[in-house]
Amino acid sequence: MNFQEVLLVLGSPNSPDGQLGAIAIDRVNYCWEEYQKKARPILCTGGFGAHFNTSPWAHSTLLKNDLMSKGVPEHAFLPLALSANTVDDAVKSKLVLVDYPVKSLVIITSAYHVARVELVFDDILSDFSKQYIGIEHLIEIPELETLKAHEEQAIQQIKWNGLYY
Repeated sequence: MNFQEVLLVLGSPNSPDGQLGAIAIDRVNYCWEEYQKKARPILCTGGFGAHFNTSPWAHSTLLKNDLMSKGVPEHAFLPLALSANTVDDAVKSKLVLVDYPVKSLVIITSAYHVARVELVFDDILSDFSKQYIGIEHLIEIPELETLKAHEEQAIQQIKWNGLYY
């Protein structure tokens, strides 16, 4: 498999019984569409945390399993990045990526999240060229306004306090 470019899927909430939420499903579906167009290695992020995953399975495992159920072969996946938040997504992804000859990343997240992801990933993963994909969620997501407000607050915190990792 050509490691020049990697599809990097960021995590989002899932249910306590391990069902991916609507946001994660949209991100996985986009990744699957991109993989079908051009097979590239995939790096899934997400571990555990009270705010997004209290199931017995790492969120990245749930993402990987869903992609495999769609037809992505096991060998297409890089080791999972067991992260707990957006900064940790970048830090743990970098720990995985340093072991491969990767030049560029296609970072798959949500439109409401992309501004913070760019801020974080441009700093932590500065050695890679990056394309940011911000998925627009077409279904009704009740918590979307709360998530947007959280993003604005998180960006302000980074701007005021800097990025710690």
